[in-house]
Amino acid sequence: MNTLLRRGGTERREKLVLGLAAPVLALVTALVITTLVLLATGDDPFRAYQVMADFGSKSDSQVWIINKAIPYYLAAVAVAVGFRMNLFNIGVDGQYRVAAFFAAVVGGALTLPGIVQIPLIILVAMVCGGVWAGIAGWLKATRGVSEVITTIMLNFIAGSLISYFFKEGRLAERNGNFLNTPEIPESSYFFEISTSVQPVNGTFVLAIAAGVAYWLVLGRTRFGFDLRAVGRSESAAEASGVSVRRTVVTAMLLSGAIAGLVGMPTLLGQSGSYGSDFPEGLGFTGIAIALLGRNNAVGMGLAALLWCFLERTGTQLEFEGYAQEIVGVMQGVIVLSVVIAYELVRRWGVRRQQRRVGEELAARARRTRKDKDQDPAEVSA
Repeated sequence: MNTLLRRGGTERREKLVLGLAAPVLALVTALVITTLVLLATGDDPFRAYQVMADFGSKSDSQVWIINKAIPYYLAAVAVAVGFRMNLFNIGVDGQYRVAAFFAAVVGGALTLPGIVQIPLIILVAMVCGGVWAGIAGWLKATRGVSEVITTIMLNFIAGSLISYFFKEGRLAERNGNFLNTPEIPESSYFFEISTSVQPVNGTFVLAIAAGVAYWLVLGRTRFGFDLRAVGRSESAAEASGVSVRRTVVTAMLLSGAIAGLVGMPTLLGQSGSYGSDFPEGLGFTGIAIALLGRNNAVGMGLAALLWCFLERTGTQLEFEGYAQEIVGVMQGVIVLSVVIAYELVRRWGVRRQQRRVGEELAARARRTRKDKDQDPAEVSA
């Protein structure tokens, strides 16, 4: 009994060490590489870090970072759903744009009370995003078409579809020099939290809800287990009674539904309509944040905040005379460092576990031989 307790305590300590070793190694590696890059360009890296820390700690910067991180986090969660079963959903960008466009059209055409219209707009966005992603899931499940190819193609189709309807006299109207869908009533805007500098977008509750649902569904339900089992081995999952095709389609529908929420912070908190200046490219940033956060609900939240911190402080670095591209270099180095560090730590952990199992088997064999040598019946025989 004592041996089992000691073994359990050792395994927990090693798990904790492995969990801390990867981010620490990634952080140190990223800092070292970024410092070398800055030194190679003739800039002072320590002054750059000081500028970033000072500017990023200001109240207006902190609110900006939180608001900017909301759509990034939602995009990362949408991507992570596919990652958990080895599906590479590159189509989040097209999915949230289609969802935001048609949700804006529906919201601008109705004048219902906000308590009714806001959930309706969100539901329309989730349905549109889910259907757009479901096309790729259905092709993957029934025809074996790679989801990478179909989601990339669907991104272009989404842009063309929006361009077709986004014409004056169709589903858009002219407002000065800009085109946009009919304005959503102000009563259908999401709430805001007032601060001393600028309000915090209330859609952060959507991000929290998406993160909690992601953690519960994928980590605490039978469906989540089936999804992860399919990602590990389709044949093994099929043999255990899991429908691989249904799981693939369901995962893509779920990923697309979450992707449909990505445009809601802008639509229901800032613009109130879909216009030609509606943000694009958030889905691709979500891929990087999902990798950075290791598909963990909390990790992706921290990664989104870090990403926005770099974007925010990067503007100040430009005013201080640093190259504009240095922030992109930092972001790329951090992502690569995290991916490489986690893989190195994982391999080290696997090798250590294999070595420990080998040592236990060898010790058990030695004890068996020793017992046989001490057994009189064995000796007499």
